[in-house]
Amino acid sequence: MEGKQLKKKQKMPRVTFEDLLKAGVHFGHLKSKWNPAMAPYIFMEHNGIHIIDLKKTLAKLDEATKALKQLAKSGKKILFVATKKQAKDIVADKVKEIGMPYITERWWGGMLTNFQTLRKAVKKISQIEKMERDGTFEKISKRERLQLIRLKEKLEKRLGSVADMTKLPSAIFIVDVHKEKIAVREAQKLNIPIFAMVDTNSDPRGIDFVIPANDDASESIAIIVNEVVEAVKEGLEERKRELEKMQQEQMEKEKKSEDKANAQPRKRPIRK
Repeated sequence: MEGKQLKKKQKMPRVTFEDLLKAGVHFGHLKSKWNPAMAPYIFMEHNGIHIIDLKKTLAKLDEATKALKQLAKSGKKILFVATKKQAKDIVADKVKEIGMPYITERWWGGMLTNFQTLRKAVKKISQIEKMERDGTFEKISKRERLQLIRLKEKLEKRLGSVADMTKLPSAIFIVDVHKEKIAVREAQKLNIPIFAMVDTNSDPRGIDFVIPANDDASESIAIIVNEVVEAVKEGLEERKRELEKMQQEQMEKEKKSEDKANAQPRKRPIRK
C-alpha cells in the first residue's frame, strides 16, 4: 500500500492540451513581428496572429521539466530570470517555494560573466549589516548612515535572491528571451544550459530547451512556470528522500559494526 502511495506522490503533475489552450499559451505575436526561426513551432496564422502548436509546447515542456527535475535531484542550482511586469510577481512567488535564486528586477550586466562583481556587491551588503549591528552607525553622521542604508536597499533590490549564490548556476530558466538578451548571451558564453519560454517574436537558436509559448499573458506564464517549479520541487524531494535513506543505511551499518565488536568475547590476560 505504501509503495502505491509513494508512486502516486512521485508522479509529476502534468498540464493538458486543454489547460494550455485555456491559459492562452497558443497566442503568438503579429505575423509582422515574427522570427522565422520559430516557424517549426507555429501551427497556423489567424487574423494576422501566429498560433503556436500546443502539441509541440506539451512535448517540449515535458522534455524541459524532466531535465530540470534531474538537475534539482542532483543538487544543482537553477537561476530563474523574469523581469517583465507580467512575470516578475508570478516567478518570485513560485520560486520562493523551492529556494532557488531568481532575478525579477533589471538584469545586472555581468551578473554571470563577471560573477566576482556580484560577490563584491554581496560583501558590501554584509559590511553594511555588520555596521548596523556593531554600533558603527551610531558613530557616523546621519547623512552617511542614510546613504549606506539606501545603497544596501538598492543592492538588495537589484540582486534579489541571487545574493545567496556562492557560485554560478548550473542552469538558467528565462521568461522572454527577447527581453532578456543579455542574460541569454552571458549564459551562452559560459555554456550554462538555457531553459526558456520562447514566443513567436523571439529567436530559439542557442536555447537548449525551448518551450514555445505566449510569454506576454500572465495566465500563460503562470501555467508554464508552475509546471517548471513543480518539476524542480519533485527533484528536490527525491534528493531529500535518497539522502535520508543513505544516512539511515550508514547508521545501520555503523550499529551492526558496533554490535559485532561488542559481541566478540574479550581475551583474558595471561597470568605469568
